[in-house]
Amino acid sequence: MLLGGGYVILPILTSELVEKKKWITSDELVEFYTISSSLPGIIAANTAIFTGRKLLGTKGAVAAILGMILPAFLAIILLASILNEITGYRSIQHIFWGVGVGVITLLFLAVKEMWAKAICDKFTAIVYIVSLLLALTHKIPLAIIIICAIVAGILNQLWLDRREIND
Repeated sequence: MLLGGGYVILPILTSELVEKKKWITSDELVEFYTISSSLPGIIAANTAIFTGRKLLGTKGAVAAILGMILPAFLAIILLASILNEITGYRSIQHIFWGVGVGVITLLFLAVKEMWAKAICDKFTAIVYIVSLLLALTHKIPLAIIIICAIVAGILNQLWLDRREIND
């Protein structure tokens, strides 16, 4: 039973960290989130570590990771014992269907948020289109596509820097 994944949390992080608490900027959130997506582990927890470190250094990072993982861990332990019992009920299946629809909405909002920040010029649009086509039409591992996109971004920035120096 898949209800979303790491991308579902982006609109929630935007609301809490950027808009309500103003702990980080929207650009910092996208940067932290992007880096967190490429690291092993839970995206929201990785993003919390970066945010906590920015606010309070190492102590903030430790507090952030404990705050992200401990409540979920305790809830999973509590709910795991009764989950097998309740999933058989038809009303619970309907609830999970409704949650699934909500998750699709959150995924759409996450894509919309990241799209606005990530596709900002012709180069990023081309990298996106090429990456999408490779992911959809070839049997190239996504990790290789991501690494190639990173290399393309680095090479593009080096070219732009060199061009700026020569102008």
